[in-house]
Amino acid sequence: MTKSFYHFLMKYRHPKPGDLISQFANYAYLDHGFPKTSSDYHEISNYLELNGHYLHSLSTFDDAWDLYCETER
Repeated sequence: MTKSFYHFLMKYRHPKPGDLISQFANYAYLDHGFPKTSSDYHEISNYLELNGHYLHSLSTFDDAWDLYCETER
């Protein structure tokens, strides 16, 4: 079984984020509604479209998703 996307993303959390994926990870950590157990692109993408006000662009999610697919799937 693969890690959820959220679990994968948490390895990018950093107290002083230097890139957009680290910023995303920090904000997702604080987002109590984030679908933490999901590994489904569409479910997470739809959630972020409605609730991801902390993302400057969904392309940051897409970049993180590509990393997730390369390393976890």
